[in-house]
Amino acid sequence: MKSIKVADVAGVSIDTVSAGFSGSYYFDASFSYLEKIVAKEQTIIITDDNVFKSHQQIFDGWKTIVIPAGEEHKQQATVDNIISGLIAKNADRNTFIIGVGGGVVTDITGYAASIYMRGVKFGFVPTTILAMVDAAIGGKNGVDVGIYKNLAGLIKQPEFLLFDYSLLDTLPQDQWVNGFAEIIKHACIKDADLFALLENESVESFQANKEKLGALIEKNVTIKTTVVVKDEFEKGDRKLLNFGHTLGHAIENMYQLPHGHAVSIGMMAACKISAAITQLTATDIQKIKALIEKYQLPTSFVFDKQKIWEVLKMDKKRAANNMNFILLTKIGEAVIQSIPMEELGTLIN
Repeated sequence: MKSIKVADVAGVSIDTVSAGFSGSYYFDASFSYLEKIVAKEQTIIITDDNVFKSHQQIFDGWKTIVIPAGEEHKQQATVDNIISGLIAKNADRNTFIIGVGGGVVTDITGYAASIYMRGVKFGFVPTTILAMVDAAIGGKNGVDVGIYKNLAGLIKQPEFLLFDYSLLDTLPQDQWVNGFAEIIKHACIKDADLFALLENESVESFQANKEKLGALIEKNVTIKTTVVVKDEFEKGDRKLLNFGHTLGHAIENMYQLPHGHAVSIGMMAACKISAAITQLTATDIQKIKALIEKYQLPTSFVFDKQKIWEVLKMDKKRAANNMNFILLTKIGEAVIQSIPMEELGTLIN
């Protein structure tokens, strides 16, 4: 059998572990390895219809709940349907729930599991680049409320993440591109060396080399996990992971943009604000723009400023009359900047 790299969450190049934060990552594993982690007869899988259709054979013998695919279904009504499905399958407090899919599936699975019978254990098998490097990591679970992203939810950690890279074989090209926005984000806020690596590679080069891809995924898992274990409930440095997400979340659902596209547009907007406030250099801004474009992501978008402003006012990062905005001082280094809402209104265009 293939050797599987197993790392405790606390052991992924991390020295400090927060209270209650524990779990395991199974890198370069096979989906079938799940049977060594959980009791099949006590487990229920939640997935979406796209993943189910693409990988139907892996679900044989598993109790499964299939939900509609797409961000528009990341709503409380879908959670209610999941809970009805859990009841129909006689799920109890010893039931283990596993979300198999992209970020929508992992977010909604963690949320449903956390509120069903006041909480049952859950784990994830992410099936997209975006979920593997970002969405499935860190314990943020929840749903959108209308156009407002992730407005209802909680922080509760999965017991494990299993990374089966073969599940990426059926991932559409646009979803590969979508996921690289979060990788670029990690490079911008925390790792100049990763930024340089990305400059010398491409989506296609990572697709062509599974070993190189696996190393990239592990590196990004390490970056995000390192931040999260030190600040699980987003009181400090975890806020840095929101780089590009303030404006990004505001335009994502309003204009039905892919998450990665919204984040890349948001990153460029944050760079322009950084130039005004933290004196991020024009050279660094151009390098970031060039990298985003190299990975086939957008850098600008025309939007209705007034409508977006109404959404921004409901952003979770707003505190009274100020917004905690993530800015760059240079590539690989970010800061949390409290910006008066009135001033922010003049900076966003």
